[in-house]
Amino acid sequence: MVTSRRGGFTVIELLAVVAVTAILSAMAAPAFKSLVAGQRARNASTDLYAALMLTRSEAIKRNAQVTLQSAAAGWQAGWSIPNPTDTGHPIANHGPVLGATITAPASVVYLSNGRVASDTSPSFDIAVDGASTHRCVQVDLSGRPRLLSTGC
Repeated sequence: MVTSRRGGFTVIELLAVVAVTAILSAMAAPAFKSLVAGQRARNASTDLYAALMLTRSEAIKRNAQVTLQSAAAGWQAGWSIPNPTDTGHPIANHGPVLGATITAPASVVYLSNGRVASDTSPSFDIAVDGASTHRCVQVDLSGRPRLLSTGC
């Protein structure tokens, strides 16, 4: 009589794999949280950069002043680009950035030539809860924004 052996894993082998997986996950969780927070800061800075570029191009295209302004509760609550000719239909709106603190002037006004209507260069300092560094979006007086991977 020939007996056949069934393939598979024993309960002890499965428990060992689950224990090793749990230990590795516990070690990786803090680094993963920091990575996610850093990506949220990067996304917020990129979104602000894109909004500044859109505001500048709309000012040049329309040959009029166009403003990028924060929500009433601040930049972390969102921002918008009001339409200078049709107040009921904004050019763009952006929702809140959760867990972020954004320090910046209340608005950035672009002139019809694409320059900033200010004597000082506006900058946006973006800090996200859990991120190890701040991000910065600076606008020079010619109106061109640039991203920095450090704080302002």
